[in-house]
Amino acid sequence: MVAPHVTRMILAVVLAAVLAVVVAACGSSSEEPTAVPTFPVPARDGGPSADPADAGDVVPDDCGEILAAADLEALLGLPLGSVKLRTTIGVAQPSVGRTERVSCSYSRNGGPSRSLLVINATAYRDEGAATDQWRVNAEAESGERSEVALGSALASLFEKGDEAVLMVAHATSNLSLVLPEQPLPGDRSPRDVLIDLALRVLPAVTVELPSGLPEPVPQAGAVR
Repeated sequence: MVAPHVTRMILAVVLAAVLAVVVAACGSSSEEPTAVPTFPVPARDGGPSADPADAGDVVPDDCGEILAAADLEALLGLPLGSVKLRTTIGVAQPSVGRTERVSCSYSRNGGPSRSLLVINATAYRDEGAATDQWRVNAEAESGERSEVALGSALASLFEKGDEAVLMVAHATSNLSLVLPEQPLPGDRSPRDVLIDLALRVLPAVTVELPSGLPEPVPQAGAVR
């Protein structure tokens, strides 16, 4: 038989152990919970945290989306299928803020190749860089210069013996159109044709249309 004093000692030890467990449990409940690891969520395209360079290209990389060969045939009154188109993708030029460059060369199919039109479309990091480079290019261009009204866009025409060049700047884009000397339908002047071309091309190569643009002249259609 266990002596009463031994029983009391055992009970005391058990109670002490239980009390220690309870105190430990209470103390742990007041501690800060363990932090759950978190990971940054990638910014969605076009969101405020997205890199501006990821916002998308301004200038199409296919000249058929800038001015289709069939459209030039119709504008110049040429036979269907008589114009071939070549796209050349340029490189960025960070020193002047240029982010894109696409050149489009239009020439006659079959027989001796003859240039009909060259389009150079470029995009810049901001409107200031685009305007600055347009001014530099315009100052370097030769020929008789005259200003052209294209709504809110800047535009200058340069006419020389064998070609005419129209240079346009709007928003973050620059556009130049080179029209070699050639017969033009309806006795139209190179100036008229280049302005008509610019009105058709601008919507494809700029982030926003200039305000106050006139409508392009309706196309007569290609020769069938």
